[in-house]
Amino acid sequence: MIQTLPLYDAGEMRAADAGAIETVGIPGAVLMERAGLAAADEIVRVYPRTSVAVVCGGGNNGGDGFVVGRHLHAAGWDVECLLASDPATLPADARRNHEVAARLQVPMREGVSRARLRRADVIVDALLGTGFRGAPRPEAVQVIAAMHDHPGIVALDVPSGVDASTGVIAGEAVAAEVTVCFHGRKVGTAVDPGRSASGRVVVADIGIPAQADVATTAVLAAGITAPAKQPGDTKYSAAVLVLGGARGFTGAPLMTALAALRASAGLAWIGSPPDAARILEARVPEVMVRPLPNALELLERAGAVALGPGLGRDEEMLAMAREVGVGHAGPVVIDADGLFAFNGALEQLRARKRPAVLTPHEGEMGRLLGEPSEWVRANRLEAVRRAAEASGCVVLLKGADTLVAGPDGRVCVSHAGVPGLATAGSGDVLTGVVAAMLAREADAWVATAAAAEAHGAAGRAATERLGPSGIIATDVIESLPGVLR
Repeated sequence: MIQTLPLYDAGEMRAADAGAIETVGIPGAVLMERAGLAAADEIVRVYPRTSVAVVCGGGNNGGDGFVVGRHLHAAGWDVECLLASDPATLPADARRNHEVAARLQVPMREGVSRARLRRADVIVDALLGTGFRGAPRPEAVQVIAAMHDHPGIVALDVPSGVDASTGVIAGEAVAAEVTVCFHGRKVGTAVDPGRSASGRVVVADIGIPAQADVATTAVLAAGITAPAKQPGDTKYSAAVLVLGGARGFTGAPLMTALAALRASAGLAWIGSPPDAARILEARVPEVMVRPLPNALELLERAGAVALGPGLGRDEEMLAMAREVGVGHAGPVVIDADGLFAFNGALEQLRARKRPAVLTPHEGEMGRLLGEPSEWVRANRLEAVRRAAEASGCVVLLKGADTLVAGPDGRVCVSHAGVPGLATAGSGDVLTGVVAAMLAREADAWVATAAAAEAHGAAGRAATERLGPSGIIATDVIESLPGVLR
């Protein structure tokens, strides 16, 4: 249902390197040579022959930089390697590549200054690498600051200042135009704010064989296989019940129900307060409407329940949301005001026999965790994993880098790449797609990751059809059948 590519954190990448070096017997110097050569090839491919400054740090990332500088020098580029640390303290492979580059008369200069960098058309960031965590030290901050506002920065593996395992930027960070990841994409280049600092990401094969590779806990969505209606299906085979729609908010559950139908649900009901039900009955013929609390009789007939769109925050409705959210044994996706019912009380959902799906944006996530939304924005991966662990549920954190975390630690990152999805009702559409997928797929994490990817693909299709501005939620709904075909 969902196709993925691995995302490596720092520990997983160290393990893959160690497997190649210690288990298979590939020398570390060979891996470094292939990494530097791949980055140099990408630079030559993207940029015209020109001048380059290679900022080399004191670890193996600096060693990769020396290899890049050597190959660009051999290709006729105007190269200068700027040393940010004492070369005598470099690790063995990095020190050897520094010596080789020096013997081949690649220009070397100790220290990094803004003036030296201004002379170059391209800067190679080989300062910190995947082993970096936390905030850069003052001397590294000065080097990163010298690289600020330069348009042509190519980062090796991860932009300096970005945590490769989380995407967190705790202090200063390089804003790269291109990031060349070695062997596999790093988590920090896929999750904001590190994703935004990474620019265009390229993955380079450096020769680590499959026998030396490791399983990763995070993956990047790379496509979906649409859920298909089967010959023996009836309209009840994947029915969705939407609970929401207080008076004045009837559009939210309606968009959720329509999105579910367009995403392969056979039937959609809306259960809403009686005064709102009368309004909804006249809106769309394909959606059936039942007043609450009578609509709760449909719970056992639904393949999945979407709880919360436009529900309102009346205490009676919130009590119903808590009762259904915790007590209903079938698949449930909880959004909007349904999430409000569990603010500061995620642990209540651990009583469920099967995982529910929670779909908060950053503000809702902050309220669920008791954290400011600014903290969530800066620590997106930690936030979604923490919520999944606390609730025992699958949690989808909305954003340009939508994150789907399971209580078992799995994370899927989905990149929509569609600014137009930041529009009213887009979240309600996503909830409907999740509900439709849940009605057909037993693994809630797989269903939710597929729904996030389908939602993003529908946004891209709407953009291609209508342009980048002015997309509304119903445009995304109309695009769903085409992208799921």
